[in-house]
Amino acid sequence: MLTKAGISGSDEYHFNGTMDTIDRIKAPVLKEMKDFEGKFLASMKSSVPLLDKITHYIVRRKGKQLRPLFVFLTAQASGGITESTHRAAALIELLHTATLVHDDVVDDSNLRRGFFSVNALWKNKIAVLVGDYLLSRGLLLSVENKEHQLLGIVSNAVREMSEGELLQIEKARRLDIAEPVYFEIIRQKTASLIASCCACGAASNGANEETIEKMRLFGELTGIAFQIKDDLFDFGSDGDIGKPTGIDIKEKKMTLPLIYALNNASAKDKRKIIALVKNHNEEPERVAEVIAFVLKSGGIEYARDKMLWYRNQAFEKLNSFPVSEARKALEELVIYTTERKK
Repeated sequence: MLTKAGISGSDEYHFNGTMDTIDRIKAPVLKEMKDFEGKFLASMKSSVPLLDKITHYIVRRKGKQLRPLFVFLTAQASGGITESTHRAAALIELLHTATLVHDDVVDDSNLRRGFFSVNALWKNKIAVLVGDYLLSRGLLLSVENKEHQLLGIVSNAVREMSEGELLQIEKARRLDIAEPVYFEIIRQKTASLIASCCACGAASNGANEETIEKMRLFGELTGIAFQIKDDLFDFGSDGDIGKPTGIDIKEKKMTLPLIYALNNASAKDKRKIIALVKNHNEEPERVAEVIAFVLKSGGIEYARDKMLWYRNQAFEKLNSFPVSEARKALEELVIYTTERKK
């Protein structure tokens, strides 16, 4: 099973993340994104009626399709969109969807984006087999079209995602994640997939290795900033996110605000907070105590500063490409990933 002429660099942006924003970002590649929907569904086609029923269910409940959007925009910004770009986007989505289906089994989750997960409707055995099928379709799409470079890029991302997940599980047992380890985990778990989207986008139009690597780094930096933003959601204090959720604390995940707070706490407070996360993470009052501790420590401000640093590094990589509508859309997509409200 798989487990899961632009911006100046200023930290000040005014942003209201809505579907209108996503539609505006998609504008330079709107036709390609619409064409992609049909091609992606065709890539999952099976002669087994149950499989077709499940894959149609998955496609109908697709999210914002940010990963294919990264593929098409980076291809456009680095040389142009080709038929290979469509295969790259489909490959990314097939493997990513496979990881999501398997993740829901691993996490025993019954919901995905507010809808019933595959395992909730068809049970774990079928969900695992569906994930395996999607993985095989991605591999075959690459091999049949001799897209070996794209397959290598995406396969490396899947490997890193699995390693990052296992590293996090290993560290969560002792709650001893140092900041460098945290960044390695999120680089592998989250950023590697976005990095592969951007590398595939450039590779799909025949870009040279230097350009591919530059786009890969752009995606990696964006992905790290994206994950730190997710960390901030748990504490409900980054802008107007809303009420804190404490979900990461309940799952014993060591996020950047908490790591910073523990690193700057007295030995006594550190032992107390670790004990709360380890032994009382299901008790709302105790979780609220941990959240209050992080808020008081300055952990939120520290994490937000780190997020903005990675975002600005991503802009630096992007600004080395010629000015274009696609590059401008990528700039706005980076802002969207770090200023979104959910």
